[in-house]
Amino acid sequence: MSKYVNAAAAAALAITSVMTPVSAHAFTNAGNAVPADSRNDVVLVAQKKQVAEKYKRRVVHLVTDEKPGTIIIDTNNKFLYYVEGKNRATRYGVGVGRDGFGWSGVVKIGRKAEWPEWRPPASMRAREAAKGHILPIVQKGGPDNPLGARAMYLYKGGRDTIFRIHGTNQPWTIGQNMSSGCIRMMNKDVEHLYARADVGTKVIVVGPGNRQGEVSFQDKGIDILRTMFGG
Repeated sequence: MSKYVNAAAAAALAITSVMTPVSAHAFTNAGNAVPADSRNDVVLVAQKKQVAEKYKRRVVHLVTDEKPGTIIIDTNNKFLYYVEGKNRATRYGVGVGRDGFGWSGVVKIGRKAEWPEWRPPASMRAREAAKGHILPIVQKGGPDNPLGARAMYLYKGGRDTIFRIHGTNQPWTIGQNMSSGCIRMMNKDVEHLYARADVGTKVIVVGPGNRQGEVSFQDKGIDILRTMFGG
């Protein structure tokens, strides 16, 4: 008799050893379990859109006669350059105005703000209301604010142009024509630029209309040595 008991025990041990480990949760609320043949085994995972590699911040060779500290925004190629002198610049990817909202000109940073409030212009509120989208008169700063982490307000002749260089809570729009004329950057990039560009900084926006006048700049590509060793 004992040999049969031992054989049964050995068989049970063998079966146990090959079973797939089961979570304790599998035995919770067993009475409410859904029949296996009616379960949905498709798991939807939200995929975040990624910013294209070419729009990530880079140190580049930029040939220009503009003074160090100048910002050049090439809206055609979706790049913003912070000129550093000696044919050097930091290049950032940006999002720009959609069709009908592009512009060009020479302006200055009139003021700066961290985690700024968003005050959409009355014309924007009316335009969006016609589409059934009601915009706030003012939205406090924060992670959900369309202006993102920082804003640099662009002025012309001492007056606010209503255009800004600002962050965004939609980083996947970098490299696209999506805005109402403002220049948007990834939050980490706008914070980086904000720390370098002071009030009074000259900003040249190269875009439709060529109102920026003559401006010479040529992007010669990534500065490999600075990328590898800094400086």
